[in-house]
This record gives sequence, structure tokens and C-alpha cells, in this order.
Amino acid sequence: MNGARTDAHEQARARRAAQGERPRRRPTAADGFVVVDKPAGWTSHDVVARMRGIAGTRKVGHAGTLDPMATGVLVVGVGRATRLLTYVVGADKEYAATVRLGIATTTEDAEGEVTRADDAAHLTRAQVEAAARTLTGEILQVPSAVSAIKVDGERAYARVRAGEQVELPARPVTVHELVVGDVRAAEAQGVRVLDVEIRTVVSSGTYVRALARDLGAALGVGAHLTALRRTRVGGYTLSEARTLEALAASPDDVPVEVMPLADAARATFPVRLVDEAEARALGYGQALRADGTTRDPDATVAAIDPSGRLVALLRLREGRARPVLVLAAD
Repeated sequence: MNGARTDAHEQARARRAAQGERPRRRPTAADGFVVVDKPAGWTSHDVVARMRGIAGTRKVGHAGTLDPMATGVLVVGVGRATRLLTYVVGADKEYAATVRLGIATTTEDAEGEVTRADDAAHLTRAQVEAAARTLTGEILQVPSAVSAIKVDGERAYARVRAGEQVELPARPVTVHELVVGDVRAAEAQGVRVLDVEIRTVVSSGTYVRALARDLGAALGVGAHLTALRRTRVGGYTLSEARTLEALAASPDDVPVEVMPLADAARATFPVRLVDEAEARALGYGQALRADGTTRDPDATVAAIDPSGRLVALLRLREGRARPVLVLAAD
């Protein structure tokens, strides 16, 4: 039934195009999140541009950039939900990836030029797992040279692509899990390599391509990513992700479905239920007493009123729960 409905929508669009009619502007979507399953070859900006048409508004943004080669969870905010994105960016992320041990590239992924080729056939699964353990926990990681980090006002990746040598300082990140899955022998660039499937859960700011690079370094061989799929950002997973094709196939005269603000907040932040008086106080930007929802000053808490509406995001400051973002009705 859904397939027939999609075909009818596409036929109607084709008919209007053939008659020289301008495409209809979709009704503006409600404020909320859309979890997109980003396709390979698209930048995160490409997805946002496409979502502006699908959501019928220019007020669209995303949380946590994915490289063009990567696929998977990209959290997109629509309308007032864009204001929540800053707080979602810091959530832990989970990835499934394939690391090729034996070959290094300029970009630390399959899109770069080969800089080193080593025979990796001597490596055992036990050695790979042992090396992975050294990259787990709180570590200092040198970001990928093709990251979006700015160096003297210019993105590092732009400098690398211009032929410059870029060295970035190490910074602390946390690798909560780095699990080795299937290990397969293969041949590439005239050498024997190992393709290693990994699953990793990392803190914000961790570069999986840098993990691949460092896994190779720990084993004495070059390494790069051949595949990367993000399976989770905070509480947003592939199970609720939709493809751009599916989103675009929704009826032209019906706003695209979004995850409402309160549900979007519940998915990642601890929740504090506030009464009507507290909701009013938050609406005026006033702080509330700390109630023990969290003792972490860096943790973001979602304040939900009796009607189920997201009122504000809170953080502990000087012993009080203070609003860092107020979302009372505008």
C-alpha cells in the first residue's frame, strides 16, 4: 500500500513538472528532530539542504558531522529544535567500522592516496585485540589531519588537500568500548592485509579514523578506514532513522513527521518533571533548587512540565538548577 501511495505521489509530481508547474512547497514541519540515515557520498551539509525542502523551512541544522564516506545516524533539528543541537553534539556516539591493517593513506580512509603498504599477514587476532585494549579508556588522541579543526583560521582538511603537512596537538577523549569483530585476510596494493570489523563507543570529539590509524601504529603497520557507519548518537539510533528517499516520498500536502521536542530531549537527557509554578519560573529564566536529578555540572537535564512540554534545558550552577536554554512557548 505504501509503495502504491509513493508511486502516485511521484506520478503527480512528474505530471506537474511536465505541465510546467512549479513544485509545491511542502507544509512547514513541526519543531522537532528527524533522525536521518545518511547515505554514502553525501556531506552533512547536503543532508541539511535536502531536509530544508522536505521540512518546508530553512530553519534546519544537524548535530555531529559525518564524513561523506560515512553512513548512518545524523540527527537533524527542525525549527526551534535546532536550539537543542548544541547540547546533542556532546553525546556519546557508537560506530561500526572496517579497518584495513597494512595500508596507510593520506586521509586515513579509502578516499586518500596510499602512503605506505606493509604485509600484515603475520598479525594474529590476539595481537589485534591486545592493541585495541591499549586504545580503550581515557586516552590522548591526535585528531585526524583531515578533520574540520581550524589551524590559523583554516580547516585542517583544506590545508591537507592543498598539499600542506598539518600536525594537530593531542587532546583527551574517551573510548568507552573498542570491540574487535570479524578479522579477514585479503590482498591489496600488492601486499597481504587484514580487514578488521570493529564496534566502538566514543566520547564527542573522538575520530574513528584516528583510532584506525593508531591501531595500525600499535601493531607496526599502516592502517586506514574502509567503511564507517554511525549507529547511535546519544539516545538516537538507527532503529528510528529514515532515509532521505523515504522522507521525500511523504505526501506533498502533509508535513513530514518529526520527533517532538519533549521526546527528542528524553532520548538523550535525564528528565526533571517540573510543576506549573516551576515551569513559569523557568520561562522567566529563573533557577530552580537542585533536586538530585544529576550531580554532574556538565550534564544537561530536560525540564518537562505537567502537560508533557519541554520547558527548558538545565545545568547545575552554584548549587542551583539553572536554565541554559528556555523553550517555553514563543
